[in-house]
Amino acid sequence: MTMNRSPAGRPGLIARVARLWRHRWHDEHDVRRLLPPEAVERLGRRVAASEARHTGQVRICIEAGLPWSYIRRSASARDRAVTLFGKLRVWDTAQNNGVLIYLLVADHAIEILADRGIDAHVDAAEWAAMTQRMKGAFREGRFEDGLTQALEEVSALLVAHFPAEGGTEAPRRVNELPDLPVLL
Repeated sequence: MTMNRSPAGRPGLIARVARLWRHRWHDEHDVRRLLPPEAVERLGRRVAASEARHTGQVRICIEAGLPWSYIRRSASARDRAVTLFGKLRVWDTAQNNGVLIYLLVADHAIEILADRGIDAHVDAAEWAAMTQRMKGAFREGRFEDGLTQALEEVSALLVAHFPAEGGTEAPRRVNELPDLPVLL
């Protein structure tokens, strides 16, 4: 997205008002239209099935628009994703291998944030390629498919680097975070 910028590098008044309008225009109903309750349930089951194969934790968060405080300071989708990474406690997993898949509807923005445990094993270009593939599905209106694809790709990375411990003697794996997507 290109914004007209003032000489100081901040978005101009027109761009700021347009962004404010876009973020206030979108609400939770838009998110529910893109992902109806049945789709949210299916994604939650897919997260649970994924986490049975590895020791990581995956959270999906879909937000209609940024809060006013973020718009006022011209914050990015990434800024919001970083905040939610903390608020949703994705950073607080036992093996530091949590991953947040964040979608901001108003800006058509996608962010994938990974805790240091998994991020140490995955190149930044791989995360970027993953978001590009999601954007393709979203452009076609296939939001559940795009999120499912991203979940499968994140799961493959977590299985490769943090596989679930097998055997009957292994302790039961603890689910550290809720599996259902967060809709804001």
